[in-house]
Amino acid sequence: MIELIATVTILAVLVGMVVPLARFTVKREKERELRRDLWDMRDAIDRYQQFLQSKPNMTRTKLGSEGYPPDLETLVKGVDVQGQKTRFLRRIPIDPMTGKAEWTLHSMQDDRDSDSWDGQYVFDVRSKSQGIALDGTKYKDW
Repeated sequence: MIELIATVTILAVLVGMVVPLARFTVKREKERELRRDLWDMRDAIDRYQQFLQSKPNMTRTKLGSEGYPPDLETLVKGVDVQGQKTRFLRRIPIDPMTGKAEWTLHSMQDDRDSDSWDGQYVFDVRSKSQGIALDGTKYKDW
C-alpha cells in the first residue's frame, strides 16, 4: 500500500510539472504562428504596393492611397492586369490568439496606438488579441 501511495505521489508531481510545460509550449507555438502570419500579411501588403508602382500605366490607384490595398480581401482576390491575375495572399490567416480571421488594420494616417482604422487603405496589420506574450509585450503591439 505504501508503494502504491509513493507511486501515485510521484506521478502527481510529474503531471504537475508537465502541464505548465505543455501550456508554455502551446503558447510559444501560437506566438510563432502569429509572427509568421503578421510577416506574411505585411509582406503581401508591400508586394501589392510595389506591384502597383511598377505598373503605373496599367493599374489605377486611389489618390492618397500610396498604392496600398483597400483591404486584406484585395490581397486574396488579386489584381487583374491585361487579363492576368496577380494574387498576393492565398487566404486571410486566422489569428492564432483569437481564433478568428479578424485583424486590426491601420493606414498611414492612423495613430500607431489606435485600434481604429480610417477605412482608406491598409498600411499595417496587427492582432486584435488583448493577451500578453511570453516576453511581456502585448500581441496587439506586434
